Parts: sequence; structure tokens; C-alpha cells
Amino acid sequence: MLEFDQVSYHYRRGQEVLRGVSFRIREGEFLSIVGGNGSGKSTLAKLMNGLLLPRSGTVRFDARPTSDAAHLQAVRQGVGLIFQNPDDQFITTGVSDEIVFGLENIRVPAEEIGERVRQALRAVRMEPYADSAPHELSGGQKQRAAIAAVLAMRPRLILFDEATSMLDPRGRADMLHRMRELHRQGLTVVQITHHMDEVPASDRVLLLDRGEIAFDGTPDDFFASADLESYALDTPFAVRVHEHLGLTGSLSADWKERVADQWNTPRK
Repeated sequence: MLEFDQVSYHYRRGQEVLRGVSFRIREGEFLSIVGGNGSGKSTLAKLMNGLLLPRSGTVRFDARPTSDAAHLQAVRQGVGLIFQNPDDQFITTGVSDEIVFGLENIRVPAEEIGERVRQALRAVRMEPYADSAPHELSGGQKQRAAIAAVLAMRPRLILFDEATSMLDPRGRADMLHRMRELHRQGLTVVQITHHMDEVPASDRVLLLDRGEIAFDGTPDDFFASADLESYALDTPFAVRVHEHLGLTGSLSADWKERVADQWNTPRK
């Protein structure tokens, strides 16, 4: 679905943020992208949906370059992006208006817009807040409203760029629950995170270090082989226990399932 082929990027008069990055994202995958501050994660996110274009190399969505101007709208509609700070994502003064704004921009017929808005609000349980202003919402509710606005455009991939980092524990649990629900419904999900306890239930982990890929593999292999501290990443408590007990081999599927179960039902 999405391919990076020897992609490099630098901001104007700055050093390279990404250097020769190559990887692919398959349809229906759940990918976690991790790395320390300044590793290039957010730049990677903006390249994924065409907000930025590579300085060298190629990003392809459905086998067509994002640099192809005729293809760019399809890229941005197909790859939905949820920002770290939901306030940076709101354009209008109401939740429903926010969803309608995106739909009007992609020229959805007027008779279809109302139903799409209702479906999107229902998907994230935000129906009671349809007429609320963003400043009246909690951080978690704002993120759910942002997800609704993206879902209404019917993307095939949703990218969460550290979308849980500004939330309290309850909001974070709810956001993780939303991600897993969307993945179960068949959407491709990519989360950029610095919370290592969010990683285990993903299908695959991509580790960025100083603009290059340092690891690409399963969560089991990531926790078993990567020296997290050397990449300025915290080791989850369950991994520390595993190491302290001297257990060998990859981390158990049972542990991953227990972590996944914690996400399935948000706290009341």
C-alpha cells in the first residue's frame, strides 16, 4: 500500500532528518514506529500522506509517487493523519462542522454528507457532542473528534502521530482501544509512539535512529534484541521482569495478549 524507496529529507538549510529510508506497509497491517526525540518520526509521518515530499528517493501510495500532483489528493484522502495535539487539527468551531469541512473539500455529494457524519460520530461514540465546540471537550474527546473527521473521508490507512502523548491515562487507554477497533475493522493502522507499552499488540515495529532505520521486525524480536536504553527508549515493566527472571527466547504471546486485553475496554 505504502512504500518508501531510499527516501531522504532535510528542512531548508538544515541537516538531513531522514537518510536513505526504505520500507513497505502492507494493507491491513498494524505498524508501530518508535525512536527517540529527533529521530525523524514526525517527518516520516508527514511524508506518508504527502504533507512533505522527499528531497530524494520516492514515496509511493498504491504504486504511484506522492510527488505526482495528479495523485496527491488520493494520497491525502487515503492516508488519514491524527496529530499529537488535536488543537492543531481543528479548522472549524464545532464537531459536526469539522467533519463536514473535510467532506466538502473532497466534494462528497450533499445528500451523502449527513449520513457520513452520523457514521463517523457513532464509530467513536461522539454522538452526544455533535454540536459541541472543540474548547468544550476533553483532550481524549478532541482526539476522538479528530478521528471522526478522518474516518468520514474513508481512508484506507490511519496514521496516529503520538496521538496519546498529551492524554491522561484514561484518555490514552480509550485512544488505544480506538486504534485496535479500527484495525479489527480492516483499516491499516500506523502509530508513532514513545510509549513502549503500546507496542506489543502491533504486527510490526520500525525503529528510527538519527534518520535511519535501526530495526524492522516483530515486537517479540524488538524487545528481545534491541537495546532500548541506547536509543533513549524506556523498557516496559513486563520486559524488565522477563529479563530479571532470566527467561530465554522471545517474549510470550500470552504476555502480548494480556497487554492487548488491557486496551480492549477503556476505563470508565
